[in-house]
Amino acid sequence: MVAIAAVLVLAVTGFAWRSVDNLIANIERIGGLGLGGGRDGAVDILLVGVDSRTDAHGNPLTSAERAMLHAGDEVGTNTDTIVLVRVPNDGRSATAISIPRDSYVDIPGQGKAKINSAYGATKETERAKMLADGDSEADAERDSTKAGRQALIKSVANLTGVTVDHYAEVSLLGFVLLTDAVGGVEVCLNNAVDEYMSGAQFPAGNQRLDGAQALSFVRQRHDLPRGDIDRIVRQQVFMAQLVGQLLNARTLADPGKLSEISEAVGRTVVLDDDWDVLAFLQQLKDLSGGQVEFDTIPVADLNSMTAEGESVVRVEPKAVQDYVGALVGEEKPAEEKQKVDPSTVTVSVFNAGGATGLAAEVAAALTSKGFREGLVGNYSGGSVSSSRVLAADSADPKAVAVAEELGGLTVVADPSLSADSVSVVLASDYSGPGSAAAGMFDFDGTSSATATPVPPAPPIDAGQNGPKCVN
Repeated sequence: MVAIAAVLVLAVTGFAWRSVDNLIANIERIGGLGLGGGRDGAVDILLVGVDSRTDAHGNPLTSAERAMLHAGDEVGTNTDTIVLVRVPNDGRSATAISIPRDSYVDIPGQGKAKINSAYGATKETERAKMLADGDSEADAERDSTKAGRQALIKSVANLTGVTVDHYAEVSLLGFVLLTDAVGGVEVCLNNAVDEYMSGAQFPAGNQRLDGAQALSFVRQRHDLPRGDIDRIVRQQVFMAQLVGQLLNARTLADPGKLSEISEAVGRTVVLDDDWDVLAFLQQLKDLSGGQVEFDTIPVADLNSMTAEGESVVRVEPKAVQDYVGALVGEEKPAEEKQKVDPSTVTVSVFNAGGATGLAAEVAAALTSKGFREGLVGNYSGGSVSSSRVLAADSADPKAVAVAEELGGLTVVADPSLSADSVSVVLASDYSGPGSAAAGMFDFDGTSSATATPVPPAPPIDAGQNGPKCVN
């Protein structure tokens, strides 16, 4: 994401096109991924961060580089950062959609598994098979890597309902080198952290991180209140802040920094070979205000468990597909539309999590959309592990309308409720409208027509007002 942002900034500002051309020429290209062909109203780009122990050209990292990255000697390749960027064909603002690493999805050839394993598990299975068949190490590495990428692309497509048109991949080393190239990035933490697994050891408050520190900052998920959801917010805040520094005239006018960026991109970034990046950058110049918004797919249960006891994030493909489709104005078939007048629906909102004031914030968000406010307070019905909408009938159109407004929550039948009652129970996994993680934000810090309903989360901008403080 950072590497692509570097290219976009140089191009969208109309600055140093020769530098952009040279930078793009250095990028590793790959083919045969089965991309494109979808006519869904947008160009869909899959941006992937991988923990590979090799660079973009297959060369092993040095022992010093592996130590800096906390990479160790593992063979596997996980994709802990997965972002789908939708760029509408009609020129409206693009949206970068984060997909939690532990989302439990269907993976071709594997069945149900965490989405971050699609690339690595498929690659290692194919690699072992090819070596057993007598293929060379080089051929096995090349073809198994391609198979891993294809599996991830198909998994994302199955979950979101879109055809992935382009693919971009950056390694952990690239993240470090690009951060260092802009002189580090300023961040702000609500609380001090000391977590050995990621190497994150930072005081509270504002601070500037170099590349290795920044990697620990965006990788940490243990000891955070909402685990991977908080980690995603960190990543989004960091990327927005980095773009602000890339926009800084001192960066753009510094040949040394441009050279560092070009070298980092050439060594650590992979793009599909059918992507005419320069033509795409010209298209981006027509986006309204050059805005890009960040969001996260709707999550049904942040703390779900498999039958084997594995902790996963449960997602509902239909809710995800409805959300992703709505970003480019896709219409549902007439028979699927729920014709509900919000002013006829009274919604009670109850907080079953630990976020103070969350019920009131969500109730206000619903009221801003025309729903009538019912009871608001703490939930007294016992412990719940996931947020939900309650109604006498799980197919009740009123409940479905509320669930969709809150990011695709699951509707659960509660026979104790009357036929005209709709209630919302908010657990610690909630990240929809009214929550701290729900904010849409722009690179220039302005609000957009599709922003979160009032009261909105504080906007995450590109650094004009300093970095947003996060968990």
